[in-house]
Parts: sequence; C-alpha cells; structure tokens
Amino acid sequence: MNHPLLDLPPLTAERFAQIEQGVADLLGTRQDVVITQGEALLPLEGCIRSGARPGSTALNIVTGPYGTTFGNWLRDCGAAVVDLAVPFDTAVTAGRVAQALAEHPQVDFVSLVHAEAATGNTNPVAEIGEAVRAHGALFMLDAVASVGAEALLPDSWGVDLCVIGAQKAMGGPAGVSAVSVSERAWARFAENPAAPRGSYLSLLDWKDRWIDGGRKALLHAPAQLEMLALEACLDRITAEGLPAVMARHAAAAEATRSGAVALGLSPYVGRASEAAPVATTLRVADASLVVAKALAADPAAPLAAGGGALAREMVRVNHYGRDASLSAVLSSLTALATALRADPAEALAAAEAAWAEALH
Repeated sequence: MNHPLLDLPPLTAERFAQIEQGVADLLGTRQDVVITQGEALLPLEGCIRSGARPGSTALNIVTGPYGTTFGNWLRDCGAAVVDLAVPFDTAVTAGRVAQALAEHPQVDFVSLVHAEAATGNTNPVAEIGEAVRAHGALFMLDAVASVGAEALLPDSWGVDLCVIGAQKAMGGPAGVSAVSVSERAWARFAENPAAPRGSYLSLLDWKDRWIDGGRKALLHAPAQLEMLALEACLDRITAEGLPAVMARHAAAAEATRSGAVALGLSPYVGRASEAAPVATTLRVADASLVVAKALAADPAAPLAAGGGALAREMVRVNHYGRDASLSAVLSSLTALATALRADPAEALAAAEAAWAEALH
C-alpha cells in the first residue's frame, strides 16, 4: 500500500539547495549555510572540533547546561578553556565578556548559547558580538532555541558560526539542523589539521564537495521527511511573517510570567529583560511532583520539570512553536493551579491582559 510519508522520491540537490536558501533568508545572512542531517548537537560539535585544537584558547560562556557540554568538547580537542560562568537564573553581560577577553588576550574562540530553553534565560548577543569582534576571536552561537522567537542577526552581530534547529520556535522536527559559516570560520577550519574529514561531523567536506562544487551533488542521501518538514516550517514562517512569529512568542512569555506571578509563583529568571521568549521557568518547591500533578490534570499542557538538580525547584512552561499561543499559556496556568490547589481565575485574567497588551 502506498503511503505519502513512506513512498517518497529522493530529494534532489536543487531542492536541497532551495531549502538552504530558505534558511539563509530566515537568518538574513550572506554567509554559507550548511544543513546538517541530525539534531543540532551535530553541527555544534562539528563547529567546535573544526575550530578548536591544541594551542588554541577558548572562552566558553556558561549560562546553562549546554555551555558545560561545549566546554567538554573544547577540552577534548586540546584547547585551553576559560569558562565564564554565571548563575543560570540570569544572563551574562557584554561587560563581563569584554573583561574576560581583556584578561585572556590569547582567546581565539568564543562559544555562547543565545537562549537557554532549559533555564529560561537569554543573552544579549548583539553587545557580546561587538566585544568578541573587537577582540578578533571566532564567535560560535547556539541559536537553536532563539531562532524564530527573538531577533537573530548573525551577520551584523559578528557571529561566525550560527547553529539553529527546527524543533523549538520554528515548530518543526528535531532531526535536522543548520549552521551559517563565515569566511573567517572556513579559513580557520582549513588551517586546522585536526578538523574532521570523511566524517559526519565534517563541515569542510560540505564546503569542498557541496558548496565549492556548485551545490550539484549531495554528499549523501538526505533525510527526506526532515528536509520536507524544515521546508514546511520555513514556508509557514514566511506566510505568517517573522515579525509576527516573534511577537507571538514575546506575548506568550509576558502572559505566562504575569499569570504565574498572579498565581503566587516566582519567575526563576528574575529580570524580565533576561527571560527567554521560548520558555518561562518558575521556582516551585517539589517541582517534579507539581508537574506530575499538573500533567495528570491536563496531559497536553506544555510543562516540564527542570533537568537534573533543577527538578527539585524549577517548573518550565514551554511556549514555543504552536504553543506560543494564548490557549497554551492558559492551559499551562490552569494545570499548575490545579496541581497547587489554587484558584486560577486571577492568573488567567492577568495572562489574558498581558497577552492583549503585548500584541496591542
């Protein structure tokens, strides 16, 4: 029996290149874009293993769990690593980054996560990028959670490696990702004898065989379903308009924060200006138990307990993609109120008012 999701013709190089151009348009970049056939950890590790090596020094900015992962990869590549860690309930400042760069003039690689969906914070990349550019280091940005939810301008911000995934604000699959690569980054990769080659992690293989070859022949058979889903995400964002998509995410964040405060809960990220538009994190005692009770009341509510030790104290309200909506915010607040045995009326009214004000 034929099935539309199973009996697919091979994806042509021309179609693949068109989808790549769609990603470039979304990022507003003139840099090369490589779509990688896997979750975003694939290009993130590929960027680090291509750009770091013995003798290099990296400034690894840690504002959440992914920064720890990046530091481990950098050390595994033989790089000396300077970790700039800040509490997970805040954001790093450009001043802190500039100070760290001044104290370590040998730094030639900087890694940063834009928005941390796991902890609910977001970092001021434009200002940080200015400091990194003045220093002259290569700048890698994990924008998986921020793309589509807030401003992301890799070219004007001086980002050399901007990694995105489709599974958060874009509302797509986790099995495909992409990275924009500057000319400086390509040169850095080419000078690194330890950069992956003949490997799924190799970005240089895509440069040599795909980009420099005129995008005529793919390195391997792409995953059609994921690529078509990515194309559908790009089409949907274009149809709605990127500014409208970002405004919807910002409204969901403001509505969730206002409703949670009205419910008597404290935001995990204290300053609203440092809170990510993809997820609102809340300080809740026995968070795992509260989430379990909330999901028992409404299994569809986009709620999760924090990871690791944060499971004891953090509830995460995920409002990204299709859940960047007033209905998802209200269902989350209602489920939390049920778990806490509280009246949700005031929280729902506060959320509705904040949503309307944000989109006014």
